Amino acid sequence: MTTPSPSTSAIIDATERWAAHNYHPLPVVISSGAGAWVTDVDGTRYLDALAGYSALNFGHGHPRLLEVAHAQLDRLTLTSRAFYTDRLGEFAQALTALAGKEMCLPMNSGAEAVETALKVARKWGYRTRGIPENAATIIVMEGNFHGRTTTIISFSDDKVARDDYGPYTPGFVSVPYGDADALAAALAENEFTVAVLLEPIQGEGGVVIPPDGYLRRVRELCSTAGVLMMADEIQSGLARTGETFACDHEQVRPDVYILGKALGGGLVALSAIVADRDVLGVITPGSHGSTFGGNPLACAIGTEVVAMLATGEFQDRARSRGAQLGDGLAPMVGDGLTAYRQRGLWAGLDLDPDLGSGRAFSERLMARGVLAKDTHGSTIRLAPPLVADEQDIEVLLAALHGAVADLTG
Repeated sequence: MTTPSPSTSAIIDATERWAAHNYHPLPVVISSGAGAWVTDVDGTRYLDALAGYSALNFGHGHPRLLEVAHAQLDRLTLTSRAFYTDRLGEFAQALTALAGKEMCLPMNSGAEAVETALKVARKWGYRTRGIPENAATIIVMEGNFHGRTTTIISFSDDKVARDDYGPYTPGFVSVPYGDADALAAALAENEFTVAVLLEPIQGEGGVVIPPDGYLRRVRELCSTAGVLMMADEIQSGLARTGETFACDHEQVRPDVYILGKALGGGLVALSAIVADRDVLGVITPGSHGSTFGGNPLACAIGTEVVAMLATGEFQDRARSRGAQLGDGLAPMVGDGLTAYRQRGLWAGLDLDPDLGSGRAFSERLMARGVLAKDTHGSTIRLAPPLVADEQDIEVLLAALHGAVADLTG
């Protein structure tokens, strides 16, 4: 690795001293960004191949989103939900139309959206299904990642996220991801199940794609059992995979969409759950809320995000640039990669063990002008902004090949 400059080292040292160590960043200090590229404090440019874990689907500082944000900043940024604003209804109408649902409930972070979905599912079960008090069960998937709140890590099997945070919240049953028969058995064994929560593609797990037909089978099982299918599309949704939602690849409509990250356009924290009125109608005044949830600034940006998605441009870009990425990755299997998984402009690369750790590989990519992130030790996740062009993907592929060469000598 190149030795960090004095300015970079000073900023990193201050961050390490004064900020809690809940992340282990690469030794780069980003100071600006535009489109698919970022620039560090020393003026070095990098292709951003992580895009804020898909929060930056539209790239850094998309002009349409900046224009809307600046206009709203001059008007109104926040009020209490004790009052109406001229932005929330517009946003809710646009988002529900995009998802083909009747109501939405806006929040801030993705984890907050998942927590909201869990609460809604339980209340729906008690109020609509007549589930006995405190008996509601939610079935989740092994290998899941839905955030790091106390309740969510209670059903995580990621030891780093879970260990030392007990006691854990009850009411969850885990089944193997991608195994529809295991889900059917769990539904049969747990009569008070109110919902099945899953990621259509497991992002943190390494872009794990379930078998063909799995999502359709989950939909059928949930419908037959009379339970909610809740799809966490926080990373997989909003054009990342080449469709508006990852569930669209199997023409599946869940009962609840859980959205976040790119919904805020890379400018603000904005998340939401979207469902029909018979589900979200269980929420009553005072039973759930958030000071910043549905604030005017976030709603203005979110409305523009939905308008951009409605054009189909970004879904098309994910498909075309994803096809280019896949064509470049395929020859690397057996030459640096043992396997890769890809859907649209989203890929998980399993490194050959001879290359060492995913961290070392990420550092070599950084030295070659590309920023990416490892997960689970030896898998690299790629999620470039959907505004990346053909040349950007060629830069990414060249860096991947170069990093392999660097580590194999």
